[in-house]
Amino acid sequence: MNITRHEMGPRFSEMVVVDLGTARLLYLSGQVAENASLDVTGQARQVLSRIDELLAREGATREHVVSATIYLRTVGDYAAMNAIWDEWVPEGHSPARATVGAKLIDSEYRIEIQVVAAIGNVRTPNP
Repeated sequence: MNITRHEMGPRFSEMVVVDLGTARLLYLSGQVAENASLDVTGQARQVLSRIDELLAREGATREHVVSATIYLRTVGDYAAMNAIWDEWVPEGHSPARATVGAKLIDSEYRIEIQVVAAIGNVRTPNP
């Protein structure tokens, strides 16, 4: 087994990859929008784009996401978030998912998303 950490800081890594020989698990930290002044729709788009970027580093795509946890500042944003989520998730590849109303670390953040993906061991990582 091999563990690779991407964008490692003193408290967490943006992504941790666990190589299990024939498969790899990709654990992404909770992602938030770069522009916290956007509404939940804009923030969700930014977060999902960042998730796409992190997955691509290991040759993964949205189709490889097996689990997601979505944290919303207010449950009133649930429908708007789901509209963006439904555009992002490929048909036939819906992951297991939980959505939680939560007080996020910065009051301007409206959404945070954490995902886990699983892929075969054919490596084509992007540095």
